[in-house]
Amino acid sequence: MRVILADDSTLFREGLARILAERGIEVVAQATTAPELLEMAASFTPDVAIIDVRMPPTQTTEGLQAAIELRRVRAGIGVLVLSQHVETAYAMQLLGDDASGVGYLLKDRVDQLDEFIEAVRCVGRGGSVIDPAVVSRLMRRQREDNPLDRLTSRELDVLALVAEGRSNSAIGDSLNVAERTVQTHVASIFMKLDLQPDEDDHRRILAVLAYLRAMPNR
Repeated sequence: MRVILADDSTLFREGLARILAERGIEVVAQATTAPELLEMAASFTPDVAIIDVRMPPTQTTEGLQAAIELRRVRAGIGVLVLSQHVETAYAMQLLGDDASGVGYLLKDRVDQLDEFIEAVRCVGRGGSVIDPAVVSRLMRRQREDNPLDRLTSRELDVLALVAEGRSNSAIGDSLNVAERTVQTHVASIFMKLDLQPDEDDHRRILAVLAYLRAMPNR
């Protein structure tokens, strides 16, 4: 797997590059600004770009906007955005109409190495990963007429873990149930959200989108 890092902190970039290299992930380039990121993505064609939300010159949303633009012009590149704080509006803006190959994590998650590396690989495979803190914030602000009202509490638990990018096996471990039970819950979620038969990976992404769309944009 080939990765580009985009963050204006040299210390953070170098530390993250070392962590990734130790786990067999090649860092092919490092950018300090959004324009650099877009240029390097065109030159190095990475599998994933890991991008800080806030970058020079204003330290506001340059990284986020670069991530959105990168998704538009380089559809085959996965985008994993890192944020210092929970910004649910940013997460929704990044996801847009298609959550495939997209991740949004708090920077603190980098300290949880195994989960972070799995998130990078998941995004590189075309999956989606949403930080649990963002998921929790969205869950607290559910809209009226929520399609998720069709789901049982256990199915909501399962769907929340799906939104975090967990596999059925990992969900089973987290909820202390058999993987076959998780598969049954996932199938029920697909049916209740009216997701027509298709490849399960595609339906998982659609289920995550339905989950996030049922929440306010902030």
